[in-house]
Amino acid sequence: MDESAYHGARQLINPTPCVLERAILAGYANCELSRRKALAEREVITCSSQVARINCSTLQSLFVERAKFALRLPRQGAPLAYAKAMKLQCGGLRGLQTALAAPELNVHAMVQEAMHDQASLLDLPWDAIVASIAAWQLRKRATSP
Repeated sequence: MDESAYHGARQLINPTPCVLERAILAGYANCELSRRKALAEREVITCSSQVARINCSTLQSLFVERAKFALRLPRQGAPLAYAKAMKLQCGGLRGLQTALAAPELNVHAMVQEAMHDQASLLDLPWDAIVASIAAWQLRKRATSP
């Protein structure tokens, strides 16, 4: 399957993609509202709640906005490199987990708790979350002997 056909089919099969799909696909986080779907030889994550998807989109936007300087992110609208996207999602979720003292990386549960405890995602301790984003690193590949 060529890439343009894949992306066309992806839009049809997954009209509400998970905003934090990369972290979930990497096995770094989970979400009780995410659903896995197979597409060709790949896997996609869909969100089963429109409200939760909006909340996660807001959280992802805040990750980008607050870590823009620390990660030297490109201008608005430019695509992110894979490593930077993973740093934003995984590091941001780890920082959120630490800030909330959450027992596990369950995206929906943490967002709900943050909105309940803080009244707004804007009121989170962003200095600590951005530090977590900047410190997060991809796992090193295993080298063969």
